[in-house]
Amino acid sequence: MTTKKLHVALLFGGNSSEHDVSKRSAHNVYDAMDKDKYDVSLFMFSKDGILLGNDDSLRIFNGEPEDQVVKEAYAKMDLKSPLAPIAALNQVDSIDFFLPIIHGNLGEDGTVQGLFRLLKKPYAGCDIAASAIAFDKDLTKKILNQAGIRNTAYLLLTPDNRDAYSWDTVKDELGDLVFVKPAKQGSSVGIHKVNTADEYEAALDDAFKYGRKVLAEAGIDHPQEIEISMLGNDQPIASKTGAVRVPKGDAFYDYNNKFVDASKVVFDLPAKISDSLSEEITAMAIDAYRALGLTGFCRFDFLVDSNGVPYLNEPNTLPGFTNISLFPQMWEISGIKYSDLIDRIIQLGIEEFKKNSKISYSFQALGKEHVGEKNYTEKD
Repeated sequence: MTTKKLHVALLFGGNSSEHDVSKRSAHNVYDAMDKDKYDVSLFMFSKDGILLGNDDSLRIFNGEPEDQVVKEAYAKMDLKSPLAPIAALNQVDSIDFFLPIIHGNLGEDGTVQGLFRLLKKPYAGCDIAASAIAFDKDLTKKILNQAGIRNTAYLLLTPDNRDAYSWDTVKDELGDLVFVKPAKQGSSVGIHKVNTADEYEAALDDAFKYGRKVLAEAGIDHPQEIEISMLGNDQPIASKTGAVRVPKGDAFYDYNNKFVDASKVVFDLPAKISDSLSEEITAMAIDAYRALGLTGFCRFDFLVDSNGVPYLNEPNTLPGFTNISLFPQMWEISGIKYSDLIDRIIQLGIEEFKKNSKISYSFQALGKEHVGEKNYTEKD
């Protein structure tokens, strides 16, 4: 008896500074998927946030110039329709499962997760609330602090309070080394290491391009950067740790190191750290996973100071799957090969969907409205 293949919609691209990163990740995920188990349809969100169908997405996947393909696709669309951004989903038969590999804005922030829920379909990764919270560094830190999970001190800046936080004020509060970063951005986009007033003001100008919330965060001088991958729903498991060592002249593990040129970056798999530190980071990661309400999979980034004290830097609920990305590599050294990893991610999404499908929503007819007496008291 032949088992019916699962029809998976693989979504990538997006209206995000991480658009091209997502395309690279999606290629690797697609190649790793067992085609005996899955029929895969491709859907690429353009840089304008418009979803392209399988045929056009496949053309881009196969190397045709994106801008030209998008232009031709737009010419066939009714872009004035309010459903234009997602109309391409009608081009294929019923979808069994959504696999979003969209980093950053509209993909990692709960937006497409809301779409999947409206469509009543299972999907990979965290739900709406957990995605939105984990994408917001300010909200993440608030929950980590409430749960007692160590992270670096910070100040929240907005356009309304920016003038109240001069460099001297921030330095007195956080120390001489500060990182300025957008609250809702990934892949080190918009992040600046600052040591002076001029650097601070320039960093704020840039960070506010990406949103109205910006963090000024206490820095750790030359930290050891440790990453750990997670899998699971109610019972999450952690991979072995990995370490990232950037060239000495680089301020931190920035966008260029992550995605453009990693030739001088050293990746230690597993990380060369003590058993006690590895155990502490693993315990912190599991606690944070539960505190933030994460499901499916994620990657946590940690910073370890010169005294060996780990600080949770941030979660990534749709981590990269590029050739440089450590998420799949950490599972590889932990005994889960790439194709099996994708299988597990899909299965976890299906399990979570089935569990949530059992939630009861009772509806009570209101009938005729009965309003009580209203007494209005005049002020003296």
